Amino acid sequence: MRRWMRIALLGLLLTGFAGLTFFGAGSGPAAAQQPTGSIPTVTGSPTGPYVYVTNPEQINVRAGPSSVYYDAIGVLLTGETAPALGKSPGGSWIEIAYPGVPSGVGWVYSPLVSLSPGFLQIVEPPPTATPRTTVTLDPTLEAALVIQVTPTHLPTFTAPPPLQIPTFTSGDTSRSGVPVGFVILGLTIIGVFGAVISFLSGR
Repeated sequence: MRRWMRIALLGLLLTGFAGLTFFGAGSGPAAAQQPTGSIPTVTGSPTGPYVYVTNPEQINVRAGPSSVYYDAIGVLLTGETAPALGKSPGGSWIEIAYPGVPSGVGWVYSPLVSLSPGFLQIVEPPPTATPRTTVTLDPTLEAALVIQVTPTHLPTFTAPPPLQIPTFTSGDTSRSGVPVGFVILGLTIIGVFGAVISFLSGR
């Protein structure tokens, strides 16, 4: 009797131990398998020259070094960094690594960012985008807008005739014949003589 009780007790103990092991293994957290290969890590800052956005607002990342001829392809927020790959011939634009576009690169305006020390090579700008539509003018309208300027000769200068300066000749004051004074004196004497004759004949 005691022998069967011992066997039953031993069986219960073995059954309880097996159940505890099974349920304990299912309910507890399972340990994750550690990979054996090397995993690439992403560092917080680029290892080479990089740009740091110092502009108080976000800046545009463009497809080329111009805000007129190239479209914006993305943005960088204030405080963001990006690896610097090169610079434009004038140095006013910096080429950065920008994985979000097919080419993988973009351009930022240098006054809006701070550049870390390092050498940047000069990169030729990419070709500009071809305009979707080409503006054409009607040949008739274009001809009407063109002003034809007929060349004309300048008027020729004709010299004025020489100035005629009148010349005065000194007149000859000498006169031929009896002077006027003698004529007056003679007439006076004749008059006086006639008056005397008239007076005497009247007496």
